[in-house]
Amino acid sequence: MEPLTLTEGEPAKAVRLSNAEAEALDVAELAVVTRAPGSDDWLVAAGTKVGVVRVGSLQISIRPKISIERLVFLMGYATKPKFWRDHSVRLDVESDLPEALAHAFTRLAGRAIEQGLLQGYRTVDDSLPVLRGRIRVRDQISRRYGVGLPLEMTYDDFTVDIAENQILLATTIRLLRMNGLSATVRQRLQRLRLQFAGVTEVRRGDLVPSWQATRLNTRYHPALHLAALILAGDSFEQRVGDLEVSGFVFDMWKIYEDFVSVALGEAMAPLGGSASLQHRMHLDEADQVQMRPDFVWTGFDGRRVVVDAKYKAEKPVGFPQADLYQLLAYCTVLGLAEGHLVYAAGNERAVEHTVRGAGVAITCHTLDLDQPPDQLLELVAELAEVLVA
Repeated sequence: MEPLTLTEGEPAKAVRLSNAEAEALDVAELAVVTRAPGSDDWLVAAGTKVGVVRVGSLQISIRPKISIERLVFLMGYATKPKFWRDHSVRLDVESDLPEALAHAFTRLAGRAIEQGLLQGYRTVDDSLPVLRGRIRVRDQISRRYGVGLPLEMTYDDFTVDIAENQILLATTIRLLRMNGLSATVRQRLQRLRLQFAGVTEVRRGDLVPSWQATRLNTRYHPALHLAALILAGDSFEQRVGDLEVSGFVFDMWKIYEDFVSVALGEAMAPLGGSASLQHRMHLDEADQVQMRPDFVWTGFDGRRVVVDAKYKAEKPVGFPQADLYQLLAYCTVLGLAEGHLVYAAGNERAVEHTVRGAGVAITCHTLDLDQPPDQLLELVAELAEVLVA
């Protein structure tokens, strides 16, 4: 079957699908699927996930409404704002998301290791016939029962099998498992994988090793930061009925909420106080109903600001009422007279709703994601000034 391309926010497309394929897409929440009236076709529209999905023999590419470069900036800034504020990754905007990420990663990783793999010291516990490093006395006694050899040793090994190389190898393998990559990019990934000979592969289910930015691994920084974004994507393989469903997707709502929360925290940092992301609190006095507003800022004078970020691919006329009820609950628990909703949208003016009998004002703001990164951060800074005014 020919690949199906969906773009976030665009009208649904009439597609000839089997009942099993339609059910698989719906159950996996990869798209919005409804039966076309008076037809055997199905209407398929993008939901809030972007990426590439394969359902049986059908491949579906779900593209974001914003550019891929902007999407990567939002993801990156939410994880490492100081790095992504000053750096950008050049992507092929005409490609699907996995292809663009893989192409950029092979370029950055190749540049990182063109002088050879980075080496470093790694602490190793091993049983050896010779003395090297220091003896683990407790293990020697408990495991060897007084036998002299082998020795239970701990030593530092200067090796390429370090966290930085393990992360790049794990990212390479993750990309190779994706569907829809071109033969050229797949060859580059295979060549890159061979260059990491001697590096331990991170197995599925294992935690990705952590690394620290230092002067010694500076040339690895761009590749490692992009690798973190790729590894954060939802890569899955599952069965729905008789069909195999696999893919690599990102949740746009989570990317947007994380970006707004982190960007507001960065913008309000010069004002002092403290920012709490995914602030934990409870609706009831028995602490049984948990609530987690996206962003709560507390000033030195005890003043508080509560914000909830809401991503909508297409903003409906007016603002959704359920969002207003949710923020009213936040304001009630925090004892605030005002709260703020920040939507991803165009240049609409902010709308304020004053709740009858409660005296709570809820202001709905919009944030235009189509702006270049520096201008987008300026918009967030302007929003921060409004929030604390």
